[in-house]
Amino acid sequence: MLAFKYISFHYIKYFAIILSALVLFLVGFDYMGNAEKSDISANLFIIYLVYKTFYAVDMLLPISLVFAMISTKILLIRSNALVSFYSLGYSRADILKPFVVVSTIVIMLFISLHSISNFARADEFAKNIRKNAQYLSPTRDLFFTYKDKFVYFSKMLPLQESAEDIRVFSFDNNSLKEVLIASRALYRNDAWQIDRADIITKPDDINFDSLGIKVDEHKNLKILEGFRPKMLDQVYEGKVNFTIKDAIDAYILLKEQKINTDVVKSSLYKIFVYPFFVPILIVIIFFFVPISVRFLNVSLFSFGAIISSLVVWALLFTLIELSSNKAIPSEVGIFIPVFILFLVALRQWKKYCREFDARGFITKI
Repeated sequence: MLAFKYISFHYIKYFAIILSALVLFLVGFDYMGNAEKSDISANLFIIYLVYKTFYAVDMLLPISLVFAMISTKILLIRSNALVSFYSLGYSRADILKPFVVVSTIVIMLFISLHSISNFARADEFAKNIRKNAQYLSPTRDLFFTYKDKFVYFSKMLPLQESAEDIRVFSFDNNSLKEVLIASRALYRNDAWQIDRADIITKPDDINFDSLGIKVDEHKNLKILEGFRPKMLDQVYEGKVNFTIKDAIDAYILLKEQKINTDVVKSSLYKIFVYPFFVPILIVIIFFFVPISVRFLNVSLFSFGAIISSLVVWALLFTLIELSSNKAIPSEVGIFIPVFILFLVALRQWKKYCREFDARGFITKI
C-alpha cells in the first residue's frame, strides 16, 4: 500500500506537469501562428483558445500518461526507491500496479469526456470560429436519404436546430409519388416540425384522362423522427468527431438503412479502443527498465523510451486518420494495432516474470 500511494502520487504529479506543458506549447504555438491573421473579436478569440485547449487535451492526454510513467520510473531509479521497494519484498507486479491502475482510471475519465459535445468537437468549433467567426458554420445543400425518402435542406443550422428551404421526395416502386416543399423546419420533441408545407402529388398514371398534378397545403407536419440536427451535420458532412451518443445513434441509423458505417465505426474505435494503448505501452516499457542506475544509462534510456513512445503514438494517430478517411478499414487501422500491442505486453509480462522468478529477484507475482 505504501508503494502504491508513493508511486501514484508522483505519477499523477508528473502527468499533470507534462500534460500542462504540452497543451500550453501546442496552444501557444497556434496562438503565435494565428493571432495576427485573425480578425475576430477578443472575446471570441478567447473562446477559440479554450476550444484549442480542449483539442490539445484530447490529442495529448494519452501520450502524456506514457511520458509521466517514464519520468516516474527514472525518479524511482535515481533515488534508489525502486531498489528499496524490491528489498522490502515488493514484486514487479506491485510496482507496475499503480501505473496501470492510475492510467486506466484516467483513460476511463478521458473516454467519458467524449460524451460532451464541446469537448468531442472542440477542433471543429475552433476552426469554425477562426474561419467564420461562429461556433458552427451553416451546413448548405444537404441531400440525403432517410428510410424510403430523399431529403434536401438548402441550409441547416445545428445550434438553432432549424433548417430552411426543405424538399422531401417520396417514391413508390421506384417512381416519384409526391414532393413536400417547406420554407422552414424546426427540430422539436425528437422530430422535425413544419408549420406549413405544400405537398405536390403526382398521379399514378399520367394520361389525358388523369386529373394531373395536385397541390395541397398542409400544416403542423412531422418528418424525420429521431434524426437530430447534430447527427445530420456529422454524418452527411463526413465529419468524424462524434460524441459517444451521436456516434452510437448514427451507427444504428446507418446500419438500418444499409449505408456504409466505416466513418462511424472508426470514431467509436477511436473513443473506446485507441486510448487503451496507454496502459499496454506502459507494461511494455516497464519491463525494459533495470532496477538500478548502475545497470542503466538514464539519459540514453529516457531518450529511447520517449522516441519509441512517440513513434507508436504517431503511428496509431496516422492509422486513425487513414481509417477516418476510409483509406483502410477501421479494424485494421485501430483495433488490430492495439491488439498487437496487447499481445506484446502479455508476452513481456510472462517472459520477465519467469526470468526474475528463476533468478530470485522477486518473491511473489
